[in-house]
Amino acid sequence: MIKEIAELEKKANYIRNQILDMCVRAGTGHITSSFSCTEIMVALYYAGILRYDPANPEWEGRDRFVLSKGHASVILYPVLADLGFFPESELERFCQADGIFGVHLQNDVPGVEITSGSLGHGIGIAAGLAMAARMNNESHFIFTLLGDGECYEGSVWESALFASHNQLNNLIAFVDRNGLSAINFTEKAVRLSPMDKKWEAFGWETVTIDGHSFKEILSALDGFRFRRSEKPLAIVANTVKGKGVSFMENQPLWHAVAPKGKEAEMAKIELTGKGKAD
Repeated sequence: MIKEIAELEKKANYIRNQILDMCVRAGTGHITSSFSCTEIMVALYYAGILRYDPANPEWEGRDRFVLSKGHASVILYPVLADLGFFPESELERFCQADGIFGVHLQNDVPGVEITSGSLGHGIGIAAGLAMAARMNNESHFIFTLLGDGECYEGSVWESALFASHNQLNNLIAFVDRNGLSAINFTEKAVRLSPMDKKWEAFGWETVTIDGHSFKEILSALDGFRFRRSEKPLAIVANTVKGKGVSFMENQPLWHAVAPKGKEAEMAKIELTGKGKAD
């Protein structure tokens, strides 16, 4: 477990470097979608939030993490490799014929709970897992991470209603509010703001944070295992799509595109701290 914010920031930079290397090597991958939620993922997996066992990925007592925005699988794979769920050498074969994973998330990879990529499904699965845990008197928590563009799917709100109706306070949803979907800004396509009020209207407790601030992420999760509220918790994380590489930030057409040549070199230069964090 990493306790110091400076070390968490160092780890986030390492993960971004891994993501960039994987996608440049493969010539594909959702870099910008992954960079927007890097701090969230690092906080969950390295700051003592999630309970898991790399030596036993199917451990019954683990917390379940459901990556609903499964096109951003490349954020999860380097985290799991770094933690020892599978050899880091597998990252070199991202999207290769002899590799164990492709662009979209696959649940046959150790440490991955679901197959996803088609949006709008993860929160429903997470709500089902939370309901099952409640029915079985199990104490683990279920976390899910959605994209904000994903919230155009009606199934998201059907699941939100189900979760609040059943008082699933063992369910925590992060909404990666980077303001972009595949090819346009959300507020220019179909307005989603105010995001927090929408979740509140569906019966959730909500908090809005800076999704790149470890201090705010951890503060939002403080004491979550002893929540008194009967409501599920939605954490709306304001983020920047492509965070960390200036020419990719907030640029719609970098979605699902890996930089090449000089652009790849420029991106690498911007991601300082090339060494692996302790």
